[in-house]
Amino acid sequence: MTNFAARRTMMVDTQVRPSDVTKFPIIDAMLTIQREDFVPAAKREAAYMGENLDLGEGRVLLEPRTLAKMLDALDISRDEMVVDIGAAMGYSSAVIAHMSEAVVAVEESESLSAEAQDALAEAGVDNVVVHMAPLTEGAPQHGPYDVMIVQGGVEELPLGLQDQIKEGGRVACLFMDGALGEVRIGYKREGEISWRRSFNAGAPVLAGFTREQAFEF
Repeated sequence: MTNFAARRTMMVDTQVRPSDVTKFPIIDAMLTIQREDFVPAAKREAAYMGENLDLGEGRVLLEPRTLAKMLDALDISRDEMVVDIGAAMGYSSAVIAHMSEAVVAVEESESLSAEAQDALAEAGVDNVVVHMAPLTEGAPQHGPYDVMIVQGGVEELPLGLQDQIKEGGRVACLFMDGALGEVRIGYKREGEISWRRSFNAGAPVLAGFTREQAFEF
């Protein structure tokens, strides 16, 4: 029988801590949340590998290192509301729920949304709302949000999502340029988002998050 608890500890000790992620809420959440319960049954054995986990249809569960470093850079506090774009089966939302007041998990897939509901309930995570909608639309009715995080690659962040971030809020996105990717943290000031580079990573670009090609004569 697989010892997932040991794998979870190894994930934190070999993938998260060596990446300079030391904040207690992040470490505690990633040691507590059973990642294997938030992936397809056929992928449970691969849940703790140090790479993106393919969920099909161009979607992935971000590798533990990438998620942990994004959360470290965002520095979420207990009184903040977070919107998690592309939550899939809810793993990232469950982790974030441990360090925030509440999470709105946005997922456009009906099957993934249903599985997220079940997995979150089974894990006893009661401060996450699963909101089924196109990822590019987010969940404006529950916002604005202190923090936004996008679970996949982007070429640009849709303006409709930017509008859901509070003044003074922040957002983490993994910007892809071909095969190269870079996580940037955005800070909203006077209605505009200024971006700061954080670290290199990679993931498939989410549908609807590609940059519009300029028309050339």
